[in-house]
Amino acid sequence: MYRFAPSPTGDMSVNDLRIALLNSICAQQASEPLIVRIEDGDRARTIEGKDQEILEMLELFGISYAQLYYQSSNFKYHLQFASTLLDTKKAFICFCPHEDEESPCDGTCEHLSPEEVLNTPKPFVIRMKTCDSFVIMRTDKYPTYTFACACDDMLQGVTTIIREVEQEHNALKEEHIRKSIGYDQAIHYTHVPSLLCKEDESAVKRLLDQGFMPEAIVNYLLLLSSATPTEIFTLKEATTWFDIKTISQSPAPFEIEKLRFINREHIKRIPDMELSKRIGYACENIGKLAKLYTKEASTTYEIKQKVDALFAQKAFDATFENESKLLQELILHAPYCETFDAFKAYLAEKSGLKDEPFLKPLRFWLTGADTGLDLALIYPLIKNYLKEIVR
Repeated sequence: MYRFAPSPTGDMSVNDLRIALLNSICAQQASEPLIVRIEDGDRARTIEGKDQEILEMLELFGISYAQLYYQSSNFKYHLQFASTLLDTKKAFICFCPHEDEESPCDGTCEHLSPEEVLNTPKPFVIRMKTCDSFVIMRTDKYPTYTFACACDDMLQGVTTIIREVEQEHNALKEEHIRKSIGYDQAIHYTHVPSLLCKEDESAVKRLLDQGFMPEAIVNYLLLLSSATPTEIFTLKEATTWFDIKTISQSPAPFEIEKLRFINREHIKRIPDMELSKRIGYACENIGKLAKLYTKEASTTYEIKQKVDALFAQKAFDATFENESKLLQELILHAPYCETFDAFKAYLAEKSGLKDEPFLKPLRFWLTGADTGLDLALIYPLIKNYLKEIVR
């Protein structure tokens, strides 16, 4: 059984998502279940509603799971296990000053008699009897992160853990805790280096808001993880060939320009109607038009701005105000023209305009911009919307 254990203390990062993807792929390859455990043990830092955001994010990225757990639901078991460790002399009560589970202990408390413990009114923590005597229960009677993880993985039957290398130092402690409790089921760990991200590029939500598609983000995160047989692929395709054993052990830089390239490629791949819906429309031709804009834009947000500009209310071009007014009237009353050449010829003949006084206002009315794609490419896709566009 695999597990993904996010903390509801902030927005999901690209490193969190990458770990979720790796666990999901490997679980599918091994035909084993994946569980999600919301690690809400840090009550002071837990943000209300972040757990639901995490679950919605997993669904958006196509990551399914067999069971959902909340770490806080296991607190009673954490207390029971801590009590067992005290009873078996594998843990001890400590009154030394402390800040966290790494706080040092001078060893004095380990040798206190039961009477001395009972007669000491100061707050205490519970520590494991090891060389560094790490804390497993804090003074507020809540478990430390390491102790909670060790107990929860045991309770939920986890057999494989894929997580960031920053947590590698906890593995030996977790194994020692479980062995001390009497649990002998082996758990296999794989620790992977974190991606090197700028702070303003690390939140998945921010990337989505910028118009990066889930398919592209998945593609890029897996591309950074190991060698791939092709540069552009889907999560489903990756599941057939991804090998966790080949994952890079060097931290990879997260390059936004590379993600832009991959995003453009995925925009080109999705069905026209689907792309149209993602930018707020429901027409295959608008989807085709959106794909044309990948020549000058790389996110759905940027493309939406360009498409929206076509349909936005337009003001007269001050340089060619009279020409603009004339063309607007002609376009609104023009007969249906199948091709752009026929449409342009009709307007040129009726207006008597040519060169810049003709072409600049024409582009302005059709696109809302002074420069851009060839109008001959755009016209077939917008010819049925001219009266909505030229206003």
